[in-house]
Amino acid sequence: QVQLVESGGGLVQAGGSLRLSCASSGSIFSINDMGWYRQAPGKEREFVAGISSGGSTVYVDFVKGRFTISRDNAKNTVYLQMNSLKPEDTAVYYCNADIIRENGGGMNLWGKGTLVTVSS
Repeated sequence: QVQLVESGGGLVQAGGSLRLSCASSGSIFSINDMGWYRQAPGKEREFVAGISSGGSTVYVDFVKGRFTISRDNAKNTVYLQMNSLKPEDTAVYYCNADIIRENGGGMNLWGKGTLVTVSS
């Protein structure tokens, strides 16, 4: 089956860094847009960063200059490098991808999330 699995979350002090990874696996032909979202306690899930198949990126204002999204098309993996972390970055981070399966079918897929906790 096709799936996305996030990793790299954990506990870090304010000002520290983490690198999240989202690996896709299964019968994948190609992946179009990929992105990272997050959901903080008591809040709705929100967009953080996105990257197209061609490498174009977009970021929400509150992470610009601190986070960097990238992808390795050969590995079907997307990354989120998070620097200068703040307590307000604490959330469950989810990856999302538009996938074309080897059988030609398309699907939008979410990972199960990885928890990032930033202490003050």
